[in-house]
Amino acid sequence: MPPHPEFEEFISQAVARLPKSTQNAVAWLRHPSRRWVRIPAAAGLIVGGVLWFLPLVGFWMLPLGLILLAEDIPPLKRSLARAARWLDARRKRGPRR
Repeated sequence: MPPHPEFEEFISQAVARLPKSTQNAVAWLRHPSRRWVRIPAAAGLIVGGVLWFLPLVGFWMLPLGLILLAEDIPPLKRSLARAARWLDARRKRGPRR
């Protein structure tokens, strides 16, 4: 699968903000041979994200699951890169009044 540059830049920036131990875990999980772990983990996170109303599982799980799934579904990378660009522009613009 050819890498999607915008998606890779987004992931690199996001991972750089994480603690070193978490960075290592993400690097391990993103390795192509870890697909057997990544897909079930992504599915679990997506299901957990849909169940956001539960107190111990939050909405944060849905985007994380989609990001993990995008490693194996290239068209999803393009959509997530577009969403990240939109969120970044919105964050820089500030809240609406």
